Amino acid sequence: MSTAPALAHTREELATLLAKHDDPVGFVPTMGALHEGHASLMRVARERIGDDGPLVVSVFVNPLQFGPGEDLDRYPRTLDADVEVCAREGVDIVFAPGVDEVYPGGEPQVTVDPGPLADVLEGRIRPGHFRGVLTVVAKLFGLVRPDVAVFGEKDYQQLALIRRMVLDLNMGVEVVGAETVREADGLALSSRNRYLDPEQREQAVALSRMLRAAQDAAAYGASSALAAARAELRAAQGVDLDYLVVADPGLGELPDDVPAGTEARVLVAARVGPTRLIDNMPLVLGRGKDS
Repeated sequence: MSTAPALAHTREELATLLAKHDDPVGFVPTMGALHEGHASLMRVARERIGDDGPLVVSVFVNPLQFGPGEDLDRYPRTLDADVEVCAREGVDIVFAPGVDEVYPGGEPQVTVDPGPLADVLEGRIRPGHFRGVLTVVAKLFGLVRPDVAVFGEKDYQQLALIRRMVLDLNMGVEVVGAETVREADGLALSSRNRYLDPEQREQAVALSRMLRAAQDAAAYGASSALAAARAELRAAQGVDLDYLVVADPGLGELPDDVPAGTEARVLVAARVGPTRLIDNMPLVLGRGKDS
């Protein structure tokens, strides 16, 4: 039988629980509605810190990263079920604060400027989103003081920005990216998948088909990878595209004439019905037909 994690709702409760441990701290920040993708992050964190270190999972729906008209009120809150997932994965502490605990002074006057990477892709579609993400992650890092923090690669731009913040602000946290967990048909696990009706759920698989097509064509270069993904998009039904790009691992522009073996990333965002989904996969460009 799984042991229930300790539940902290306040900063003081969290500090008291953490004070009982001297071993390295692992941390998985979430907004709740936990699924197997989140569970996989917990397993990666546990591997990194070992059996004795405390593993902390936060459950906090961060209002600062939601823009006007986005789904803050609709975002699922399922704390009891989330705690059960954490218990199964051997989490020691679940930190589930209220908004006043994370933002005790109300709307924060001091926030984290995410820099130029926040102005492209998700940042272009959702202005201010990454300011909210980095501000809450910085706050949570300050409260939990983790040695290792694990984030999913599905939110790849977020992961890149968090790594940059940790580097630029000398935070001393090892940021680990964990592979995206997928359904058998390729759809990336997401808390927002629950909003899809059966027809939309079938249509949503087109996103992973686009990315797989790009991987298959990557040997011929970035332009060929992108063209293959766009061909899948043209064949898709019910997919309203926001963006589909091939970029370098740091999300910069990538020329087509790159050396064989160059790593890259293909990223997509689209609406299926009213639900906005994102996904991405790694590419290795320029290997050539016979490689």
